[in-house]
Order: sequence, then C-alpha cells, then structure tokens
Amino acid sequence: MSAFLVVDTKINNPEAYEEYKKLARPIVEKFGGVYRARGGAMEIHQSELWSPTRIVIVEFPDVESAQTFIDSEEYAPVKQMRLDNAECTLFILEG
Repeated sequence: MSAFLVVDTKINNPEAYEEYKKLARPIVEKFGGVYRARGGAMEIHQSELWSPTRIVIVEFPDVESAQTFIDSEEYAPVKQMRLDNAECTLFILEG
C-alpha cells in the first residue's frame, strides 16, 4: 500500500532551503519517492486544528520505503540542512 510523506514547512532561510531541495530530490527518488505536491498554492477551507504553511507531499511505495528514506545515512546530512533552516511538521500517512 502506498504511503505519503507529508511535510508542512516554515522556511527561515530561503537560500539554504533551495540548496536542500536540490539535494533532497535525488535521494527521495532513489528510495522510490515521487513528489505529488511541493509548496503549491493552497486554499484553506478550515483550520481549527492546524494552519498549514507550505505543504510537500511525497508518495512512496509503502511505509517502510518512506521510513527508510527518512532514516537513511544518505539523507542525514541533507535532513540536517532542513532542520537548520526551517521549522517543520512531518508525518507518514498510509494511503
């Protein structure tokens, strides 16, 4: 069953985050991920529990693939770039 990595991001350093995006994409793809949304325009209809900022959705073949990507040694230094330059909420959703 597919799994979706969903990230809501408040970017604090746009220049550094652009570099993160360039480095993250090939790693995502190596683990079978396909970007389905990447910071596009949003129309919020209700936000009682959560007010999203910038949404990225990546589809993986399954939860294991998404988790393996997040925990991979290859992604670790790139992930640190995200952590250093943005505030995020990240979760994996079975689909």
